[in-house]
Amino acid sequence: MQAIVLVPGLLCSAEAFAPQVAGLWPFGPVTVASTLEGKSIAEMAAAILATAPARFALVGISMGGYICLEIMRQAPGRVLKLALLGTSARPDTAEQIDRRRALVTNARTGDFVALASDALSSIVHSSRKGDSTLREINVRMATTIGVDLFAQQTDAIIARIDSRPSLSAISVPTLVLVGDSDPLTPPELSEEIAAAIPNARLTVVPRCGHASTLEQPDAVNKALIEWITGPA
Repeated sequence: MQAIVLVPGLLCSAEAFAPQVAGLWPFGPVTVASTLEGKSIAEMAAAILATAPARFALVGISMGGYICLEIMRQAPGRVLKLALLGTSARPDTAEQIDRRRALVTNARTGDFVALASDALSSIVHSSRKGDSTLREINVRMATTIGVDLFAQQTDAIIARIDSRPSLSAISVPTLVLVGDSDPLTPPELSEEIAAAIPNARLTVVPRCGHASTLEQPDAVNKALIEWITGPA
């Protein structure tokens, strides 16, 4: 049995990992970390480490992956295994930064709930764009986080460092997973991470966009269970 810590992405609450909490529960105590503390990725990582078990398996999606890579720099000896879902080791480009800042401006000046609802279609697989259940979850999570924390998390993402130089130092069993149609962190970014981490395993989930944990929970759980029950 291993303690498992799950780290959500931008504008995501614990609900982003609801299927994984249920799926991983038989293999050890599962905690969904809070991303509500800290104004930088480094501060978020430190806050999570302050309350995490002494040693644990670590899973992060999207922004959660940025935080996980920072945790690996701050406390590599505490992490038993690592799983990075739909994330990138690269810093933002100038174009990505501009898009992020525009989203925050729109969130502050427009209908935040409507923006959260509309955002779903830009992140999921084309077959799920009209999925009312996913849309409701996306709105609930956004409402839980709120505009101010959305802005704070966005600033932290924009200021994050390039994690590529530190990937080769990761020595724990690592799963790198991505949706085959992820529009935000395309598969080539996960391929880059998997190639740089020694003995990492790459899983590409079919018919899946950026919200893999909710879009294709069975496939994600299968990969995570193989990872958590595999060799240490």
